Amino acid sequence: MALKHDWTKEEILEIYNKPLMELLYEAATIHREHHDPNTVQVSTLLSIKTGGCPEDCGYCPQAARYHTNLEGNDLMSVNQVKAQALRAREAGSSRVCMGAAWRNVKDGEEFDNVLEMVRTINKLDMEVCCTLGMITENQAQRLAEAGLYAYNHNLDTSEEYYKEVISTRGYEDRLKTIDNVRKTNVTVCSGGIIGMGESEEDRAGMLVALATLNPQPESVPINALVAVEGTPMAEQEPIPIWDMIRMVATTRIVMPETQVRLSAGRTQMSREGQAMCFFAGANSIFAGDKLLTTPNPDVNEDMEMFRLLGLNPQKAFEKKAQPESIEAANSKYQPKGEKPKWSRPGHQIERNLKAQEKARPKA
Repeated sequence: MALKHDWTKEEILEIYNKPLMELLYEAATIHREHHDPNTVQVSTLLSIKTGGCPEDCGYCPQAARYHTNLEGNDLMSVNQVKAQALRAREAGSSRVCMGAAWRNVKDGEEFDNVLEMVRTINKLDMEVCCTLGMITENQAQRLAEAGLYAYNHNLDTSEEYYKEVISTRGYEDRLKTIDNVRKTNVTVCSGGIIGMGESEEDRAGMLVALATLNPQPESVPINALVAVEGTPMAEQEPIPIWDMIRMVATTRIVMPETQVRLSAGRTQMSREGQAMCFFAGANSIFAGDKLLTTPNPDVNEDMEMFRLLGLNPQKAFEKKAQPESIEAANSKYQPKGEKPKWSRPGHQIERNLKAQEKARPKA
């Protein structure tokens, strides 16, 4: 059956609000048609440059303008990243996702080092993913040449609610970055966060934005907000597990071939709750004790959960062939020193301003 790319918000809301047992049955049936229900892809998320981000994302402890007691670090070395990747592979991960707290990629020594990290991990026969902020088409091509398997750039929420979360960049920048990645052979990883105070309509709106992309993202992370002290969303109550289950199931139904990632917030979920998410169509997790800067279940706990549920880690490059890594000296795409005009909407978000004011040292 051909994938549907013309979903409406009303259609997705109707799915999301079905009686739970009916929703689970439909999602599980679709999941089995497109995936092995007993196989889950395991990724390790590595913060290669932490903190100091100039953005004002209301959920993020890495924003420099909030006071979150985050210990920042400069860009890691290639050897440090290789050591972490080897450890992740030993623990059962098939993919390493490297995150840098940047607004957007800038050509230069740091980006050259990231490209070398990509080559290094790809040569370990692991899938490599990066999340580095906005990128141009040329930068996407350079990452592809280095052997990048996936690029993560989350939409976060619906276009309407996005304006209540972030004021330092526009929704169209997110879509433009995904479009730039799509001009290469790199797969797209894009999802969002629930529990930020958004409505069910906003959740449906985010899924409309993702599901109407053609092709649909190969991977969609569904995150539950981890409320971090010092951020504008520090007081948000954790969402019920039922919301996560409904969101995973709905995502599975509207994007049947996509890998649905059960991402941030798993420390607040019981094994039973996670099992229901796997049944509903989640078939990817992040392993390791941290997701960039927020807590995550220990990898041994995850492997014990896999044993209890009869789940197996997915092997690398099962969904798509391993890309070739072109050495820097043979690269067809060279740095252009571009200075793209990424947008700065500049509207004010009251809760973000309050958190910023709190962070200012008292005179």
